[in-house]
Amino acid sequence: MKKVSFLVLMLCFAGRIFAQTEPANYKVALNRFIHLYNANQPDSIFNYFSPEMKAALPLESFKTTTLQLKAQMGSLDRTDFVKFASPIASYKATFSKGTYLLNIALNDKNQFTGLFLKPFEGVPADATAPAPASAATFVMDPSIQETPVTVKNLAGSISGTLAIPKNVTGKIPVVIIIAGSGPTNRDGNSPKLGLATNAYKMIANELGKSGIASLRYDKRLVGKSVSSTTEDQLRFEDYVEDGVNLINFLTDDERFSRIIILGHSEGSLVGMLSSIDQPVKGFISVAGAGDSADNILTEQMKSQPTHISEGFKRMLDSLKKGKTTDNIDPSLYFIARPGIQKYLMSWFRYDPTRAIKRLKIPILIVQGTTDLQVKVSNAEKLKKAKSDAVLEIIPEMNHVLKDAPADKDKNMATYNEPDLPLKPEFIKAVISFVKKVR
Repeated sequence: MKKVSFLVLMLCFAGRIFAQTEPANYKVALNRFIHLYNANQPDSIFNYFSPEMKAALPLESFKTTTLQLKAQMGSLDRTDFVKFASPIASYKATFSKGTYLLNIALNDKNQFTGLFLKPFEGVPADATAPAPASAATFVMDPSIQETPVTVKNLAGSISGTLAIPKNVTGKIPVVIIIAGSGPTNRDGNSPKLGLATNAYKMIANELGKSGIASLRYDKRLVGKSVSSTTEDQLRFEDYVEDGVNLINFLTDDERFSRIIILGHSEGSLVGMLSSIDQPVKGFISVAGAGDSADNILTEQMKSQPTHISEGFKRMLDSLKKGKTTDNIDPSLYFIARPGIQKYLMSWFRYDPTRAIKRLKIPILIVQGTTDLQVKVSNAEKLKKAKSDAVLEIIPEMNHVLKDAPADKDKNMATYNEPDLPLKPEFIKAVISFVKKVR
């Protein structure tokens, strides 16, 4: 989803956001938002959006969402500062009819780049911990040359980075790295969500050191990728279209001997569908779901309070009948707000086990045992659907492909350790597979 959307979906990469002093400019922006919200003036709030946010969330969509929120939750009576990690400030927001956590993100012009509302669960015990590290600290090996690339699509263009080892002769394999769910960029980071892993950049680095090229890219509506598509227009097939366009782009490049797709998390399904009937020589599923997204999300929602999980089920039942739910409880905005329901509907159509059966190429399935988002059973389902695939279960590897214990807090802490290396067994499995593909 677009990272600059109102009530934006944080997904599983939210990590921990740590307490600091409330910045003065955020206090001003919050007070302005409260005044305009309570005065039923969403048009005026919209005027303070960044250009990117205005493009992602048109005025009419924002007005509908905001007025609906006001009708259901009443006025915003009080806010209490909770924590801050640039660029996100978090507040306990007390409405007339409920209490929520309100996250606000601003750019250097003090324009809104993100507004996010979810049920308030209290202040984390580690609220005094230091802010997350910058993702900019990881440096590529000097033996690898990186070049920016732009690939056009019907709605705009996809921006990516082509990494090629310098000292190679002849044609070499190239791996397209497809990112997981949420507003994740080409390097595996999401500044708006506090996610700093450098996971995809590290994959490109390790591939390059082994004589393998790679292309990683910002998803549609993320980073430097430009699109006329708005959040309510986005469909799962758009991601697949971008994958196919990138495959065609590399197919015409005489430097490469073969193309291998590596899809992480949601990108696994995108990669499967992109590879069908395309000139792809191998496919790697990393932490990919083995079930349709509606079943995955339903399972994840079981950990939520009953009224949220039941509300999600009612919304889901409507989507399965082809109907959206416009009048939805605000507690569900983080996962099923009206603007993304048609995207969810398009995503729910696909069963990964059916998709993987259609691939007639070598397949590697990789899954970590301490992944908090995707369980090992998903990889086993994919393997059962495609018996000739290679299955690699990596002990103590989590969803961001790092060494991590099962303990939730310690596991999630790695989501903000940009220099923590990838799990060595993961790298070994991927490189070995790529070199065997012909």
